[in-house]
Amino acid sequence: MVSVVLHGSFLVYPEVKINKRKGMVISMTVISTTAITDWFSSSLADFGAKLQMVFVEEDRYQQMIRGFLNTLQITAGALGVGIIIGIVVAAIRSSYDKNKESLKLRGGVGYHILRILNLICRFYLTVIRGTPVVVQLMIAYLIIFASSKNGVPVAIFAFGVNSGAYVAEIFRGGIMSIDGGQFEAGRSLGFNYLQTMWHIIIPQMFKAVLPTLCNEFIALLKETSVAGYVGVVDLTKAGNIIAGRTFNYFIPLFTVALVYLALVVILSWLVGRLERRLRRSER
Repeated sequence: MVSVVLHGSFLVYPEVKINKRKGMVISMTVISTTAITDWFSSSLADFGAKLQMVFVEEDRYQQMIRGFLNTLQITAGALGVGIIIGIVVAAIRSSYDKNKESLKLRGGVGYHILRILNLICRFYLTVIRGTPVVVQLMIAYLIIFASSKNGVPVAIFAFGVNSGAYVAEIFRGGIMSIDGGQFEAGRSLGFNYLQTMWHIIIPQMFKAVLPTLCNEFIALLKETSVAGYVGVVDLTKAGNIIAGRTFNYFIPLFTVALVYLALVVILSWLVGRLERRLRRSER
């Protein structure tokens, strides 16, 4: 067994070698603990000086804080827009899928209106899910809202429209998983179809899809890192600006990565707790 011996201010590493002619040879490697301490102290002081130069000088940390707050604002706003769009699209698509045959036999204007709305929703889902979010963001900022000088509301709109396509399919799957007897129960209470959807189906659907919706929120949080393409100073853009001004890319970009990682870990932990609580409530 080879052990490390502390002798005064030195670390002694015995090393055993087997030589065919001389037999066992024991050599000693000596390292000064003072040199190790000095190296560690100088490295720590150098890193502290770089941190001060990157974040403290010219109050650059405030730019990181503003970028962080913009990221949270864009994410929360886009999720709200996405939920509204998702509920509308999911309700139209699931209503058409569930009542297509009966409405077709009955005929009338209602069937054709619902059919047209379903086609519009399918076109929306195909276009949004089939194109990159960066392209959608640039179209929204440079074409649709070309006169806007504030990129944050435009980013909320663009990411919200993009998220709505994915949230709609999550909600649609949740609505389709609800037992058909729930619709009959609503009719027996005197509700029409819209009232049944609003008071009975959608609350149950939210409970079923809530963990998946939270995972979509985590994915949306990371997707907003491309908001800097249209001049929005989000967390990633703030780190990139600081890196360009200080010519130090390691500290700002790793700081951005650590902040995103911390947010995702915290949100994932909360989602895990939510899933366990929902499982306990179903027993």
